[in-house]
This record gives sequence, structure tokens and C-alpha cells, in this order.
Amino acid sequence: MIRVAVVDDQALVRAGFVVLLESAPDLEVVGSAADGAQAFDLVVEARPDVVLMDIRMPVMDGLEATRRILGDPRCGDVRILILTTFDLDEYVYAALQAGASGFLLKDTPPAELLAGVRVVAGGDALLSPGITRHLIEAFVQRPADVRHLDPRPLDVLTERERDVLALVAKGLSNAEIAARLYISPATVKTHIARTLTKLDARDRAQLIVIAYESRLVRPGEA
Repeated sequence: MIRVAVVDDQALVRAGFVVLLESAPDLEVVGSAADGAQAFDLVVEARPDVVLMDIRMPVMDGLEATRRILGDPRCGDVRILILTTFDLDEYVYAALQAGASGFLLKDTPPAELLAGVRVVAGGDALLSPGITRHLIEAFVQRPADVRHLDPRPLDVLTERERDVLALVAKGLSNAEIAARLYISPATVKTHIARTLTKLDARDRAQLIVIAYESRLVRPGEA
């Protein structure tokens, strides 16, 4: 059973997500919260597997809540899935930097939202390659004085690991990377696992951010 917490400042929206999640036999809602401060307390107490986190909330927004939750060892290995009304939102980008495992638009079809929770609970990142790449490119291109480049060096990676990382950042799946590099999907998975460890990244979402901010991949590259 996947344990889920719902965080949104709109009571009707929260209730809708709770009803939807509870309709799935493999999902259990362990609590809900109306702001980031409540969310932090909820996660510490209930230890959900996945948090559906709204961004724009009073008291404490979803970005600060994400940072606090993922930075506190009491919260365990919780995964955070950002919910947003906008497909291009600076706060979403900052949440990915902070370690969120991906994001969904609030008008995502119910079946896709449920599938997204399962993907994140399984330890993968939920990335819509087109939207996520567009989002990251937009903010990487901002002037240097209003953004922060990731300081993690890529020289700890082998040449093949760098190749794989670049293709991950371009939105390719493991199978597509394997075909591009003429290696097996299992080998791709191994390279990604080692890259995650070497760069101290949580998942593919953070790998994409690192790849762009380290300039391994340049905005607009195919």
C-alpha cells in the first residue's frame, strides 16, 4: 500500500484529491494539510511515501515545505510530487532543485495522476520531458545574477556516465538511451544509478537540473 499525503490550501481541491486517491485500491491517504507548515508536521508524524504538494500557499509555500521536508531526516525517504496550475513556474523549478521528484498540472487526468503517484513511490522521477525540459531551459537562460548554478563537478563521472546524463537531460527514456549508445537498458540503469550516487542526487529530476546548470547540456540542443 502506498501512503499519500495531500497538501493544498483550497479545501475543495484537497477533498477532490483525497477522494480520487482513496478510489485506488493500492493507495491510502494518511492525511491532508492546508499549508506548508502543516505539511511538515504531517510528514514528520505520518511518514507518507508520497506527498502531493501545492506550491502557492499561505503561511509556508510548497517550495519552503519541500526544502524542509527533504532536509529533515525525520521525514525518511518521502517523495514529493509538485502540483501546479502553471506549466512554466519558477517555483516548480526551484522545487526540482530542492529535490522534488517531479510535477503535475492540477488539470492532469485522474488516471495519469494516480499513475504519477505510483511512479514516484517506486523511486523514479515523474517528468514530462517536453514540459520539464522547457521549464528548465527557460530558467537556466535567465541572467546569472538571478539564478544559482549547481556547483557539483561532473569530473567525478566517467565519459560514458556523462553521455548517459546528457541524454537523460534531453528527456530520453532508458530504452531510448540504450538504442542511442548501443548498450543494454540494464547498463543504462547501472550508469544512472552510479551517477545518482556520485552527484548525490535523488532522482532523474535532479540529474536534469544538474546537467543543465553545469552546462553539460545547453538550452536548445537536440
